Amino acid sequence: MGETTRAGGDASQVQSVDRALMVLDLLARRGELGVTELAAELAVHKSTAFRLVTALERRDLVQQIGDRGKYRLGLGILRLASATTGQLEVSREGRDVCEQLAHELGETVNIAIMDDTSAVNVLQEYGDASVMTRNWIGRRTPLHATSSGKVLLAFCDEAVRKHALTRDLDHLTPNTFSNPDELLSELHEVAEKGWASTNEELEIGLTAVAAPVRDGGGRVIAAVSASGPSFRLTPDRFEAVAGRLISGADEISSRLGYYGD
Repeated sequence: MGETTRAGGDASQVQSVDRALMVLDLLARRGELGVTELAAELAVHKSTAFRLVTALERRDLVQQIGDRGKYRLGLGILRLASATTGQLEVSREGRDVCEQLAHELGETVNIAIMDDTSAVNVLQEYGDASVMTRNWIGRRTPLHATSSGKVLLAFCDEAVRKHALTRDLDHLTPNTFSNPDELLSELHEVAEKGWASTNEELEIGLTAVAAPVRDGGGRVIAAVSASGPSFRLTPDRFEAVAGRLISGADEISSRLGYYGD
């Protein structure tokens, strides 16, 4: 009985999500519609259509047009679109730079963006000496235990950083910074020197270095990193690797419209 009830509830939730997406699609194609019109298009009762637009309105995905009782797409759509556009742009503009970096450094090079309290890799290129063939594309990794994540945390808005640091920081290896105060101290150093590193903090045997990528307005939107086995990408190489990554990140940033101070 319990399984049947839960299955029914899941189906209802999926149906609600599907209808909400249909509302957005209708408004995108028609410009503006009232609740009665939306209800007719969706073949649902007006109260159901009203609940859908109310939920979307709370997320700024739709907005009501004055007192006319009609709705159109809201500014929240632009926020989602810009995030997707930024991801596509940094991947497109960074591909050949990352290929060159991977060739020069001999290590795996990634570009990662922030998604809530995780770093998500959106581009990956393998170096000639890479012995790790793992595909990191689309994988969510913890911000506090990755070089890319530390860069993204060091240069993000204070409110975003505070949100990330108030959560439990998983102690993944003996080297992981799981104390928020210690991590915050390192993030200050990252912001000052302009790059970050991890030494077996995500996994034993894995080290990495990362540098920030900026958009046209100077905001850090991604991090480019080089990762490799700890027996080869050793701490004494970090600074030299960081210098090359910074140059590469600056090249990507310039392609995105950022030209420095």
